[in-house]
Amino acid sequence: MHQSVNPAPVPCKICGTPSALFALYDFNKSCLESTGKQTVFSGIPIYYRRCAACGFIFTNNFDAWTRDDFLGNIYNDDYETIDPDGGGKRATANAIIIHDLCRGYSDRLQILDYGGGNGEFAHEIRNFGFRAETYDPFSRYTKRPDTKFNVITAFEVFEHIPFPHEMVSDMISFLADDGVVIFSTMVFGFDSAANTQMSWYVAPRNGHISIHSRMSLDLLFARHHYQVASFSDHLHLAFRTLPAFVTRLIGAGGP
Repeated sequence: MHQSVNPAPVPCKICGTPSALFALYDFNKSCLESTGKQTVFSGIPIYYRRCAACGFIFTNNFDAWTRDDFLGNIYNDDYETIDPDGGGKRATANAIIIHDLCRGYSDRLQILDYGGGNGEFAHEIRNFGFRAETYDPFSRYTKRPDTKFNVITAFEVFEHIPFPHEMVSDMISFLADDGVVIFSTMVFGFDSAANTQMSWYVAPRNGHISIHSRMSLDLLFARHHYQVASFSDHLHLAFRTLPAFVTRLIGAGGP
């Protein structure tokens, strides 16, 4: 896993701007540190870079990893200890969010939960009457869908992806022409306060290897001819055209 790093700037994975080294963390740094819990150092350095143009923060340390590398070193049996809220509680909360956003359209929407892990969100949202499937190459739901979906959800996925453009291209290949992507990932600004607030979220042990700004999300989706609107610093919407249920949300004070 250990590798040396080239100190020279490398192209930003979002916009291509040369990006200098920004921070160095131990591989075992996790989001639990925000609660005061410290992890044991692994001695493995993970180097992050930050794009001065779009604010995207990323590491190249995992670019050559295989699926087995990720499963063995990050998404292994110990993962629940550093992401204890990743199971049923989060799935239930996310299902309530989607139910509220898409209220009245459950019989007309088909949802794909992209990067959906153990499938708990799809199970929860089906309880509200939606049709839903899960796709996640790092879980047992590795069969690629063979249909198009009105809504693709991606909760806490974008920060885990080493190649953002490839992921978005793959994701929207499952989306209907008038479909939307509803996704969550924390975004951070450029100022020094944002740097401090963001430090807990840069967590290689959690697989947090791509940290976005609003600008980097805009540029990421713009290359694929989508727009991004945000409900908050955490919840976002990507679309080409606005279907009826989204227009209703905006009329009610949504993004």
